[in-house]
Amino acid sequence: MRIAPLALSLAALLALSGCFDDRTPKKAVAAPVPVTTSKAVEKNIPVVLQVVGRAEAYESVTLKPRIDGQVAAVLFTEGQHVKQGDVLIRLDPTDFSARLQQAEAAVARDEALLAKTRADTARYTALKNRNFVSEEKVNDTRTNESAAAANLRASQAAAQVIRLQLSYATIRAPITGVVGARLVFPGSAVKINETNLAVVNRIQPLLVNFSIPEKHLTRLRAALKAGEMKVNARLPSDKSQAFDGKVIFLDNAVDTATGTILMKAAFPNAEEKLTPGQFLNVSLILDVLENAVTVPNVAIQQGSDGNFVYVVKEDNSVDVRKVEIAASDNGFTAISKGLALGDTVVTDGHLRLTPGVKIRNRDTNDERPKNREAARPRPTRKRTMNLPELCIRRPVMTTLLMAAFVIFGLIAYRALPVSELP
Repeated sequence: MRIAPLALSLAALLALSGCFDDRTPKKAVAAPVPVTTSKAVEKNIPVVLQVVGRAEAYESVTLKPRIDGQVAAVLFTEGQHVKQGDVLIRLDPTDFSARLQQAEAAVARDEALLAKTRADTARYTALKNRNFVSEEKVNDTRTNESAAAANLRASQAAAQVIRLQLSYATIRAPITGVVGARLVFPGSAVKINETNLAVVNRIQPLLVNFSIPEKHLTRLRAALKAGEMKVNARLPSDKSQAFDGKVIFLDNAVDTATGTILMKAAFPNAEEKLTPGQFLNVSLILDVLENAVTVPNVAIQQGSDGNFVYVVKEDNSVDVRKVEIAASDNGFTAISKGLALGDTVVTDGHLRLTPGVKIRNRDTNDERPKNREAARPRPTRKRTMNLPELCIRRPVMTTLLMAAFVIFGLIAYRALPVSELP
């Protein structure tokens, strides 16, 4: 009877051993990584220097009164386009009109006095020729005539000053452009050369000023000597619109505080899409690399050792190759070192790549069935589940079964005839 527990224990061990699969799994072969590739081609790539600039008016005038007075009328609309000579503001001319009448009366008085002194001089000169008056009397009349002539010229000059002051009561646009906001209103008191009346900006053409690091100064001067230097500007909020201009100014000294040099470019701005004060992304073309080896920008990857690309070899495996970038423009990057014309580089799918990994080009047609037979779903076959698979798929049952076998083994062990063994 003691042999029965021993047999049950052996059967439990055999059953548990069946839950373990002694088959060694075969190493799976990694499938090729789907990627997108592109070949290195020759292109003319401009060497572009990108900086931030600010637009400013080609001409800007702040109108100030040239006389003291009071605003009588504001004749412009805010934001109005004006031409040179257009009347913008009128000051009260009453005071200056009265002064002009007074000055003109003084001129008329002095003209009458001059005419009288001239007549006296002529009469006394004739009497002196007859010896009726002395030479001294004739000299006195000539002196009076000269004084009257001087007084007349002074009165005429005073009248001219009053006329100028009266003309200053009418304020006109000094340039053609756009007038800004109204800074004074009818009834406002203005003071000579102090009160701001309005601002007129000329925005056709428009200037954009920007600063360039001094390390590019030699290249800038060479480009300016070679001819007209082109500039491209874009709005930070709308990069789809580009504006073309040309450099018209290079400062004569480097700013010692920032190590940059000031430049200005002129833009036609015919449609007035640019406004003074706007920030712009300025692209300055310093040079053009002709027949440069180029790849798409997305092919360039950043690593701890610098820029690199994944190059596809003949056996469809990839290799990491370091590259040096010469310039980048319009989605393409010029490579100065590291690639040759015709090399194939990976442009998409970099995350799963490592050196030596096999790749395949993505093709939507490869994923479609070539015929209807391939498109039909294959019938699934029913297969029997073996004991190891049953243990794996039913972990709770396996655990309970193992616990039961262990408890049973412990109970059976106490009944084994251990003392009878030799």
